[in-house]
Amino acid sequence: MVAATGRITLWGIEVFLATADEGSISSAARRLEASASAVSQQLSNLETALGTILLNRASRPVTLTPSGEIFRKRAQLILNEATQARAELAMTDMSALTRFRLGMIEDFDADVTPRLLSDMADNFKGCQFLLETGASHRLFDLLDSRALDVIVAADMGATADWMEVHPLISEPFVAAVPKGAVAGADDVLAQLKSLPLIQYTQRHHMGRQIAAHLGRQNLTLAHRFELDSYHAIMALVAARVGWTILTPLGYLRARRFHDQVEIIKLPFDPLSRSISLIARRGVLQDMPQDVADRLRLLLQEIIVDPAIKAMPWIAKDLRLL
Repeated sequence: MVAATGRITLWGIEVFLATADEGSISSAARRLEASASAVSQQLSNLETALGTILLNRASRPVTLTPSGEIFRKRAQLILNEATQARAELAMTDMSALTRFRLGMIEDFDADVTPRLLSDMADNFKGCQFLLETGASHRLFDLLDSRALDVIVAADMGATADWMEVHPLISEPFVAAVPKGAVAGADDVLAQLKSLPLIQYTQRHHMGRQIAAHLGRQNLTLAHRFELDSYHAIMALVAARVGWTILTPLGYLRARRFHDQVEIIKLPFDPLSRSISLIARRGVLQDMPQDVADRLRLLLQEIIVDPAIKAMPWIAKDLRLL
């Protein structure tokens, strides 16, 4: 036990929770956009203020001590209350919002997200924007723990009473094949079976969704690769290593391979997914609806129109919601 001196700060609590979540001081620093030394100092200050050691910093990953486990529950409650207080105060005048924490699906990070944040910055002059990009399941977890205010993620089939959901876009899954690998429209599936399937990782919801659909079709397809990068998957398809199943969003992200890859309809029952904006109900007043409206305009311009121009046959399946 160390002597308890100093003060407990919200910043110290946020640093502690980020380190506990990430299991690494350097990862927590990246998440918080701070230096590793600053994170380490805040942890030391917090432990001094509490008079106890919270983290086993010598372990890899960093783990919580018994005191840390106890404090983590209280720390999350404290941070939740502070977040709720900020939101309630901001509700009286959303233009005075000082912090907006957005979680964005990786599919939007290159084109849509920068445009959205740029547009919002013009309207919320004094607001600090914090962005977390990642897989949908991780974004839902961060929203649930109040680490984010709003997320844009693929629908995962379950909602809770506290969620405010704004549907944005529905898109079909398509097949990406090496250029010239499919000759004509006769028995496309048989032609594809001569090539291995390059799978999107089943560690993510989309990969599990694809695998489940193939199971419903009673299809067993040879595969050697399971990857979590659209660019890596498309590079292998372009190199004629195999074919893959992805969405128009994934195809548009890997533009450098478009000359070497063809997009065709799935040669079995169709599959689609929806992407929505989700927030905590009633916390941010009209802001989630405003952000959703902005996103739909951007999605039409950046995603829907270019995709339909390149693949006219998906026009009825790729649509705003």
